[in-house]
Amino acid sequence: MELLPRIEAYLRRTGMSVTLFGRKVASDPRLVLDMRRGRRPGASMRARIEQFLSGKRS
Repeated sequence: MELLPRIEAYLRRTGMSVTLFGRKVASDPRLVLDMRRGRRPGASMRARIEQFLSGKRS
């Protein structure tokens, strides 16, 4: 499954704002907004997002 739809589902399920998600994952409040406009995160950022979505944060 693509990453952005998984993020969108997480945001709907939790009620978290897009800016808070970006801050928590990457210290970048524009992360999701930029992804919606076509930003493609690199491998390292994808891994951080995956880790956050899976609940395995360190």
